[in-house]
Amino acid sequence: MRILQICYKPPYPPVDGGTLAINSVTQGLLSAGCEVKVLTVCTDKHPIDYSKLPDSYKQSTQIESVYINTKIRPTAAAKALLCGESYHVKRYESAAFEGKIVEVLKQGDFDVVHVESVFLTPYVETIRRYCSGKVVLRAHNVEHKIWQQLAKGERNMFKRWYLKHLALSLEVYERDHVNDYDGVICITDQDAETFRSIGCRKPIISVPFAIEPQEAHIKNSEPYSLFHIGSMDWKPNIEAIDWFLKDVWPMVHKELPQVKLYLAGRHMQKRLQQLRIEGVQVVGEVENAVEFMKGKQINVVPLLSASGIRVKILEAMSIGKVVIATSVASRGIRYSDGENILIANSPAEFVKQIKRCIEDECLMQKIGGNARSLVKEVYDESNQAAKMIEFYKFIIG
Repeated sequence: MRILQICYKPPYPPVDGGTLAINSVTQGLLSAGCEVKVLTVCTDKHPIDYSKLPDSYKQSTQIESVYINTKIRPTAAAKALLCGESYHVKRYESAAFEGKIVEVLKQGDFDVVHVESVFLTPYVETIRRYCSGKVVLRAHNVEHKIWQQLAKGERNMFKRWYLKHLALSLEVYERDHVNDYDGVICITDQDAETFRSIGCRKPIISVPFAIEPQEAHIKNSEPYSLFHIGSMDWKPNIEAIDWFLKDVWPMVHKELPQVKLYLAGRHMQKRLQQLRIEGVQVVGEVENAVEFMKGKQINVVPLLSASGIRVKILEAMSIGKVVIATSVASRGIRYSDGENILIANSPAEFVKQIKRCIEDECLMQKIGGNARSLVKEVYDESNQAAKMIEFYKFIIG
């Protein structure tokens, strides 16, 4: 089966949740014997360096990229606001990228064009003009849901109004264009149900993110250490850390003064880098996320706004780490609270769960071991690729 995978950011190296999710699709399909061609957008925020791509990856994917300037431009944003359009989508419109799509499609026939993210939907019409294959959307999130949740948590009246507008314009766009595709692959059952509720009439399934379990690292971590890792240019992560530092950490530090919190992630904001809070260390970008996680004990994920699935939670689970997360952060993961993850939705609950772990090493080993087993059983790469291929065949057939 020949597949063209069109990506909204470079999938390699897999440095954040989005790239990990995209790359897992690429690798899974290649391992299953499919022929995969990768065509990706690159931006200032997500550049591509071909010198750092392994030769084996370049050869197997024949990856090509086109730069798009997705920086926020006030005039364009204001125009989109006045016209009721989604500026999130408008930023990805590019004549150069459209031209590259046409060029690639003219060079060969594809059975499936696999589009990563609703933000690339403006190119579907062009794809259909030059390709007889089926066009499938891989929806990493229900985008408008994230912005609805962010709006609810915003205290500034003007910002809340603007976030509500962004959420509404995205909801209208997703509702009006989800049926442009021949099929939709969501990451969670909840997202699939949301798309059905807003009018998706095309075949739709959920295929979770795939991850390969690493060597377990439950022991030999820095004692009394918490960590959070995630891209810090993503609004839900910023909101989560601001809330945790303001409402949760003072209680944790008072109850457990020996505990340290490490904050890691790409694009760490300058104001966070300049924080001087006792017990908190802002690490910023790390060279290897898994190696960083191996050295710490407990992963805290205090997300208040999210959709899709949190890849960093699965990464932590795959090496046997205890994860303490909100229900929102854990959404889409087939967890069992108290068995393979610990759920906390308030400052008091976070303090309680952290204290339980710090005082009971056997509990941490049990939760971490069960978490790793869950990843091995449910999130195997070959199983997820097989589900996608069967879905492709169903649509083609």
